[in-house]
Parts: sequence; structure tokens; C-alpha cells
Amino acid sequence: MIEKLDDLIINKKSEFFHDLKEIIDIPSVNSESGEYPFGENIDKVLKKTLSICEKLGFKTYYNKYYGYAEIGEGEELVGVLGHLDVVPAGNLGDWETEPFNMIIKDGYVYGRGVQDDKGPLLASIYAIKLLDEIGYKFKKRIRVIFGTDEELLWRGIEKYKENEEIPKISFTPDSKFPLVYAEKGLLQLKIYSEEQSHLKLIGGNALNSVPDEIEIDNNDKLKDEMDKLGYEYLIRNGKIVVLGKSAHAKDTEKGINAIERILIALKNIGQTSNLINFVVNEIGEDPYARKIFDECKDEDSGYLKFNIGKINIDSNYQEIGVDIRIPVTIKKEFVLEKLREKTNKYNLKIEEIDWLQPVYFSKEHFLYKILLETYREETKDFTSKPISSGGATYARALDNCIAFGATFPNGESTEHKPNEKAKVEDLIKSIKIYAKAIYKICEEV
Repeated sequence: MIEKLDDLIINKKSEFFHDLKEIIDIPSVNSESGEYPFGENIDKVLKKTLSICEKLGFKTYYNKYYGYAEIGEGEELVGVLGHLDVVPAGNLGDWETEPFNMIIKDGYVYGRGVQDDKGPLLASIYAIKLLDEIGYKFKKRIRVIFGTDEELLWRGIEKYKENEEIPKISFTPDSKFPLVYAEKGLLQLKIYSEEQSHLKLIGGNALNSVPDEIEIDNNDKLKDEMDKLGYEYLIRNGKIVVLGKSAHAKDTEKGINAIERILIALKNIGQTSNLINFVVNEIGEDPYARKIFDECKDEDSGYLKFNIGKINIDSNYQEIGVDIRIPVTIKKEFVLEKLREKTNKYNLKIEEIDWLQPVYFSKEHFLYKILLETYREETKDFTSKPISSGGATYARALDNCIAFGATFPNGESTEHKPNEKAKVEDLIKSIKIYAKAIYKICEEV
């Protein structure tokens, strides 16, 4: 029966891209205004997607925070989780096409969301529909869940979890093939004190980004120390600008942290505080913070990563904002305990800002096996390995959810970038992969 899919996918190709254009052309960027929690355009794309699902034979449900489309029968619920919101287009001058006017040229589909996540999500919907069209009788209920706030705070899926049935198992087509089996725990916190200071220092843009510069009032002694340390800096508008190198917090070791560098130089010229001493003595420029956590790593996900993303020091308050990526087998409590042992010595306090629990599927887990087997059968790619990541995919939103596609191992990652695009043949190929995966989940689990 499953062999009938190939011809049907070809026949449905033009309809698929017609429907994809319908949702790509809606600029579903979060605006949080009026009666819609995430803006009128996100509400519009949710309703349009549900309308497409109804046309394809799904039962649908709408809530202003989320929606879902369901097919099949039975007690067990299998989830496919994706999102309809997108990041802003950014500078339109960097685009070769209009971001919210999907076009196909030279074998690629262009438009904001074709890769993240409207294209893969619609491929999953069509995969389920085509199984239905070949006469497959679903032994489980398959529910496609539409998130609406993934690019910001995940409030849409949180509302879903408060109100709706949680699938027994799920996958999210919001990452890469073959699959992402391990994602580190993500702990964000602030370390602070109310110690007084004559220093004023504010910098950093985001906790999950290595700061690439920070400025401070011009000071000849500090410049001399920077020269001595070999740190790069420049003078701009009468300020010293200490230079680093930007990187994502999951890849902290690939960056150079400007905040850490300026604190090292300040301490060396005698401008200290408990917070400065803590950073310099216990972290320095070590992206793994080994003086605090020792060799904290595991086989599946590597080292703990420690990033100071923000700093705020003024006359009565001192604070750093920290992003920690924790190996999947290490407990959050262990990390906090080790950190408190050090911060207590400097009379510093810790406040948790956010926590995302890790995702980990062993190689023996039935879902890991089914998805990897399906990918390999359909692509004949037996060399690409399942992925361990320090990043955060939508798989963290639900228990027993794994990130599965839809960017192929040698494909270009263009999400969040100008000229976001996806290969036509890759999107079509992913429909077959998702259809076969859902078939196997229904038949074998």
C-alpha cells in the first residue's frame, strides 16, 4: 500500500505549493496587539492553515492561542508539532525576493517560513493526508498541533498543554534530518549583588549570545592593560570599546566574550568588586567554567557551556546574566549546587530566569529507531549520524517529542536569514519520509 505514495505525491505537488504560498504570503510575525495575543497576522495564518486542513479532510479546532487538525481513530494520540509564526524579514534590501510573496525559481522555494517552519509543517500535513488517500486506516489518532509563539516565548503551546490532551509520542519537523536525539538542558539566570561601586558598565544584547563588544569611559590605564593582555579594542565617541567575537551560547567556545575581557582588565588595574572577582577568578575566559564545574560533560552531548551574555554595574547594583547549556545526563540541581558553592564565597545571589529541560532519546528507544530507519530507507543515506545539540528545538515543548527534519544533512540552513529558501525536491522528499514514519508509528508502536 505504501508504494502507492510516490505517484500520488507527484500528482499533489502543485496543490501542495499552492497551499504553501497561501500561508507563506501571510506575514505572521508576532505583534501582540489588540484582541489577538500574538497579532492579527498570526491569527490569520492559523485560520488559513486550519481551513487548508479542513479541505484535506481533517477535523480541526481553533483557539486564539493555538489550533490543531486531527485524523484517525483510537485511544492513542500521536502528535506532530510545528509552528506558524516566523521571525521578521529584517533588512528588505538583503533579500533577492519579497519575503512574504513566495516564489519558486531555480529549483528552490523562497519566502520567510519555507524552512522554519511552514514548509516542513505543511509537508507533514500532506503526508498524513496522502496516507488517507491511499486508503490507509489509521489505528491511532494523528494530531497536527499548530504553535503560534515559538520564535518568542512558547506561550501558544503552553496554553495547549493547559487545556488539551497531550500526545503519547510526537515529532516536530522543525530541525534537521536524520533526527536530533539529544538537546542539552538550558538554564538562564542572573548572578547579582547590591554592592556599591563607582564603576558604570552596561553591555550585552542577549543571554544566548556571546557579546562581541562592550564600551566604557576612556581610561589610559585601562588601555595600557588591554595592550598588555593583547585584547582588541578601539576608541569610539570618546569611549573604549572592548572587542570580542559573537557566537551562539550553544557554541560559546567559538566566540570571544567581550564582557569577560573587560572585567579581567579592570581587575588587573585595581577596579574590583565581588562580582568582578567572581567572574575573573572562577570563570576567566573558559567557555566550560571548569573551575566551577570541573570536567562536566557526557558522551552524548559533550561539555557544559557557560556564557555571560549581559552585565549591568552601577552605583548600587551589580548583575550578570548567564546562559548555561547542561549535558543531558547532568542534573540541573548539580549545576546550581556547584554554582552556589562559588557564589556564596563572594556574597552573590542567584535568581533563575528560565529553564528548559533536556531532550534525550537513547539509541534503543522505539521512536529513535523508527524515525532513523525511515530516513535511511527513503534517502539511502547511511552515513549521516543522528544529532546531539546544545540548541533548543520545539521538541522540548512536549514530553516524548523528537526533532525530525526537515533540513537534510547537506542542505543549507537559511532559517532566520535573508533569502530563506528550501529545495523543491527536499520538501517533496520530506512528504514521503513523514508519511512512512507515521505509517510505521501506527503499525509498529
